[in-house]
Parts: sequence; C-alpha cells; structure tokens
Amino acid sequence: MQSSSPSSPPSQPPKRQKRPLLLRLLFGFFICIFGLVISAVLVLGYALVVAQPNLPSLDALTDYRPKVPLRIYTADHVLIGEFGEERRSVVRIQDVPDHLKKAVLAIEDARFYDHGGVDLTGILRAGTVALTNGHASQGASTITMQVARNFFLSSEKTYTRKIYEMLLAYKIERALTKDQILEVYMNQIYLGQRAYGFASAARVYFGKDLKDISLAEAAMLAGLPKAPSAYNPVVNPKRAKVRQEYILQRMLELHYITQDEYDQASKQPLVVKGAGREFSVHAEYVAEMVRQMMYAQYREEAYTRGLNVVTTIDSADQDAAYRAVRKGLMDYEHRHGYRGPEGFIDLPANADDREQAIDDALVEHPDNGEIVAAVVTSASPKEVKASFIDGNVVTIDGNNLRFVASALSTRAQPNQRIRPGAIVRLVKDDDGAWTITQLPQVEGALVSVVPQDGAIRALVGGFDFNKNKFNHVTQAWRQPGSSFKPFVYSASLEKGLSPATIINDAPLFFSAAETGGQAWEPKNYGGGFDGPMTMRQALMKSRNLVSIRILSHIGTKYTQGYITKFGFDADRHPAYLPMALGAGLVTPLQMATAYSVFANGGYRVNPYLIADITDPRGAVVSHPQPLVAQETAPLAITPRNAYVMNSLLQSVAQRGTGSKTNQLKRGDLAGKTGTTNDSRDAWFAGYQHSLVAIAWIGYDNPRSLGDKETGGGLALPVWMDYMTRALRGVPEWRPLQPPDVTSLGSELYFDDMTPGHGFVATIGVSQAPPQEGGVSGVTAPAPDVGEQEKQDIMNLFKGQ
Repeated sequence: MQSSSPSSPPSQPPKRQKRPLLLRLLFGFFICIFGLVISAVLVLGYALVVAQPNLPSLDALTDYRPKVPLRIYTADHVLIGEFGEERRSVVRIQDVPDHLKKAVLAIEDARFYDHGGVDLTGILRAGTVALTNGHASQGASTITMQVARNFFLSSEKTYTRKIYEMLLAYKIERALTKDQILEVYMNQIYLGQRAYGFASAARVYFGKDLKDISLAEAAMLAGLPKAPSAYNPVVNPKRAKVRQEYILQRMLELHYITQDEYDQASKQPLVVKGAGREFSVHAEYVAEMVRQMMYAQYREEAYTRGLNVVTTIDSADQDAAYRAVRKGLMDYEHRHGYRGPEGFIDLPANADDREQAIDDALVEHPDNGEIVAAVVTSASPKEVKASFIDGNVVTIDGNNLRFVASALSTRAQPNQRIRPGAIVRLVKDDDGAWTITQLPQVEGALVSVVPQDGAIRALVGGFDFNKNKFNHVTQAWRQPGSSFKPFVYSASLEKGLSPATIINDAPLFFSAAETGGQAWEPKNYGGGFDGPMTMRQALMKSRNLVSIRILSHIGTKYTQGYITKFGFDADRHPAYLPMALGAGLVTPLQMATAYSVFANGGYRVNPYLIADITDPRGAVVSHPQPLVAQETAPLAITPRNAYVMNSLLQSVAQRGTGSKTNQLKRGDLAGKTGTTNDSRDAWFAGYQHSLVAIAWIGYDNPRSLGDKETGGGLALPVWMDYMTRALRGVPEWRPLQPPDVTSLGSELYFDDMTPGHGFVATIGVSQAPPQEGGVSGVTAPAPDVGEQEKQDIMNLFKGQ
C-alpha cells in the first residue's frame, strides 16, 4: 500500500534520462546548423574563387530551341503522326492549365516562387530528415536546380556536381523570370514513353491536348518527373495511381484544391492510351508515307526541326475508310469459318500463378483496335469464359458462339479446339455483348482521291499497320481484272466504236499448236456465252470474250500506248490480248488516278498527300501547287470520250455488276467491278464527280478468295460503306453533254463517227442486226481474232 501512496517518490530516474537526450538533440541540431553555415561559406568561396568562371553559358536557356519532332495532321488539323527521338510539344506557360502547374509545384517545389533558385529551407528539412533516418529520404532540388541539371550537368551524384547545380540555379534565376524557368521545365522534362514535356505526355498517355486534361490526369502526369519508368501509367498503372493520390493529397494540404475537387479527382477513372494509341484517327499508313517523303527531303533534320505537315486527308473520311476496310475483311472472315485459337497456354492451379501466366500470354498477343485478346478459362458448347489482361472475366454464350460452334465440339482437331488456356479474340457486337472472332489473314486497301486536283482524301493500306506495314495502296502490284476493261473501251471509242456497237460474245480458242505452249480458251465469269450484244451491255455484264474481241479489233500495241494517258506503266501491261482481261499489274493508287480522268472530264491529275509544311513558328516552308482539271492539268482524253465513258460506267453501277450502288440512292455514281482469275483479287473502282474511291481485297501471297467471291461481293460493299459517309450532303452531279457528242435513238456517238460515217457497227458478227432507230454502219470482218493477235498469244505463252 505504501508503494502506492502519493508521498512515494515519483519515477525520478526517467527524468534524469530525458535531459541528456534533449541536450544531445539540441547539440546535434546546432551542429547541423553550424555545418550548413560552414557549407554555405565554403560553397560561396568555391563559387567566387573556382567555379564561377567555369559555369557554362545560359544560351541554351535564354535562346531555348528544343528538339521538336515531325508532326503530321489531317486537312482539318487532327494529329495523326509524330516522329522524332524526343516527342515534344512546346507550349507557353500561359497555355498550361492552372491545375497542372499547381500539381507540379505541389510535388516538386512548393516554394518555387519564394526562393532564389536554391531552397535553403528545403535543404535544412531534407538534412534534418536524413540525420533522423540515417539516410536521405527527401530531395532538396528545386525546379530551377532540375533545369540546371537537365540542360548543363550529368546525373552523377557528387558534391561537386551539386555545387555546380546550385550555382547554375542562382545564375538562371538572375537571367530568367520564374515563369520562364517553369515554362522551360515543363517543356524539357522527360516523362517516359519518349515524351518530353507535359504537352507531349498529355498526348501520349491520354490522347489529349494539354488544355483538355482533367485535374486527375494532371496529378498523374505530375508524378512522372521523379521516376518516369516507376510511375508510368502504361507500364506500372498501380504505382502511378498511388503516386497520383499522394499528389492530390499534397495539393489539398497546400489549399491548391478543395475537398470536393480532391474527392472527384481521386475517384475519376482514367483511360490511359500509351504510345501508338494516342491518335484519335487511324492514319498510320498515311503518316508513314509522309515520314518517308520528309526524310527524303530533310534527312535527320526532319525529326528535330519541329516541322508540321498538313496533309490532304479528311479525318472523317479517313475514319470511314478505316472502318469500312476492317468491316469488309472481318465479314469475309466470318463467311469462311473459324480457323481456331491463336495459341494455347497451361493454366496453373494457383490463382496468382494463373493470373501471371495469362498476363504473360496476352502481352505476346496485343489488342488490335476493338478486337481484344483473351485467355479462355472455361469452355463448353453452351458457354465460354475468358479473361482479359486486366483480370476482368467475360462470358460468351448463345448466338455469340455460333461462329465457333465447330471449335467447341469434342470432335474438333486439337489445334482448332477452344478449351481452357486457348488464346482467342473477342469483339463487341452491336448490342454490346462479347463474341468470339479472329484476326483476318486476308488483306485489303482503300484510297480516295479528289479527281479535280488529285488530293488524297483517305488512304488505308491494310487491315492494321502494326500487324502489317506493307502499304497495299502504293506497294501492292496486283492484276486489276475486269476493273481495267474501261480503259480498253475508252481506247476503242477513238477507233470508231460506240456504246451501240454490236460485239459477239462467242467462244474463242487457241490451240497448243497456235500458242506454242498450252492451249488458251478464255471464259466469261460463271461460264456461258450470250452471243451478239451492244458494247454497253457487254461492259455492264463484264463479258470477257467481248473485251478480247474489242482489243483484237483496235490493236494491242495501240492500246498499250493509249493506257499510259491514264498513268499506267506500259511495261507492266504487255501488248497481248490478255490485257483486255486486266492481266497487267497496277496499284490501287494508280487506279484512283486513272479513274479520276473519267470523273473530271478527261484531265490527268497527279495524286498528292502534302498540302502544307510549316515550321514551329507557323511560317510556310512548302506549299505544293497541284495540277487542277480545266486549269493547269493536261488533257489525257477528250472531254467527249470522258463523257461517253462516264455514261457507260454509270450503266455498270446502276444496272450491271455494280448495281448494289443503287442502295446509296444516287443517280450519279459510276464504276466497275473487277475479279481476277481464280478470284485472287477483288476490286471495285468507282466515283462520283467529286470523289474517286478504289477498294481492293486479296491475300498477300496471291491465292483464291473463294469460288463465289467477286469484286461485286467483296470490294463493292467496302466502297459503299465508305462512300455512304464521304458523299453525305454532296449534291448529285449532272454533266453537260459536249457539243461533239450526239444522241441517236437511245445511244451516244461521237459526232464525226456516226452510223455510215466511220462508226464500227459490229465486231465478230457475220451480219449486223438492225440497229435501234434503223441506223447502220461499218461491219468489222467476221473472223474473231486476226493472225497477228494469234501470234501475240503464241509469244505470250512462249514468254516473249
């Protein structure tokens, strides 16, 4: 009891122990202060005696000219490409959002506007923490010191470098204002993913202009300078989120934001784009074409001068073309069945190991736009569950399994069966439900051109640039098939034929003895022969035998020279009769240029992609002057020839193999389908007066697309999907009939080649059937193919 009496002496020993500890702390504090003072004196002395004369010039700062990448824009100024070792967008400090400036100051240098370049208070705080913890856990570099280090010093951690850093900071503060220093910092700092400066980082990580980023996005960007790789939201999204929340909390503590702003920002879900996905319009093939052109002219300087290239591409048209090509190829894939999963992995029983295995597998199978990769975790004929790389699991059932029903059967081959561990592709249907699909092996392309001056409005060189960088619009030399026939028909108009000429659609045969090799018996698509028909009907039905007879009549050498007026290469179109069936080689861009001649009234324009090149200050470096129809462009064919050909091609689009175009409910569309032998290439080449578009589909290693696949069934729907958007709001066009074109009955004739006056009435027909309206004309000799043409065929088969 006595021990608990109030009179008992209190615990004195602990009191006696506290005094020495307090004295030691005070002593240590004064030693620290003394050390800082001594250090400051030494630094000052060093600066005055040794370092000051050796400090570098500040010209790099006062005349700030950073490396700025090449940027490529659409005609309506949407960014579609950026090339350079340093991705940087230089912005003025007044254009930086206030919440971004505050986020950066909160985490990097809250006293930036109060100190003179070196924050002694911050150094003292960092030193005290270092003494207490036994190691440095807080940095003391100001924003000015970071600018000094980034521009003039190495990143080595030595006392000498730190002294230089401080001295340079003082020198910078005397030369530049605070806002100028902050502006340089925000444009120069490295932020990961090759992004230098916050404007570039906003584009890379969020696909936005700097002015459009939210408080939550600003806080995440502000966390990058300390360690771009550690806090990169693409590589380390969890650590980036922790860093972002810490910065938001600092902003709240400093009263930069309110509690409501903090709550909203911390809860806002962020959509991180990452390098390569920061552009809102898919124009990768266009950007690469421009990059190559700019490098050819400016070499390495193209990537550092900050040149801005404005292309002729319309962003809405480009988006429509991209979607049309992908839809067309995916539709083709669905018609031809499921090939099986892309791969297989073993799924560990342990949940953590399983998650890691799925992540590792899907990294090797990146998403392709809206087509997402997933790993199947369970599978039955009625239901499939699959996991994405983010850990989310989706269920696919019902009709959404119809495409892969055979792969869910127990009878499926092991490499085609969908089972746990299978890597599959998923896409959302129109109702937002996931369905299993596959990436296409077939390729496609679409290019559109303004026929009046050659400006390229849209260009899609393949299904996906990252999957296949081969540009099928400019690099794929393919047989055009029947889409080439209009150029043979155009040549024939100058030789006395007209849409009313009767040509015999009858068999042709060349024996092995005649060819000197194998026998050649050309056929119409689908077989059969229709006998005598008008040239207009023959083009509408795309009859091969008629085209061969026309070419035989007008001559292969003549036609080979004539097609060069449209931009074709004569040496890629040998002067043999198979040229009538499109056996030569063309690119989709060549076809767009050639069909522009029909669309613009006969003028040869050159396709072009670059409209303007400016420097970082907006001064024009280059402004191409294209050839313009009816102004500076030369005539390729006569206006009357173009008018008649336009009439013929409108018949094809309205009543022939291209009649699906009637779904667009326009009367001014013209074009021609094209399908090569064995259906290896499918084309549709068509136009409206203001826009030419060419669609192509085929395999890179040419093989059959399928017995029933044609240009009208494959390429035409792609063309229509694109044109539906591209021609929205465009009024119908009605061309004026040239004075040297005359109408007799219901057909068109050149006024100096009318019946009885140079008009060729028939080809390959013994007696000309009566013409509508009672007209008649010259009848070409009945023999189907002349001796010279047979010799041409023999030379062709002999390889001559």
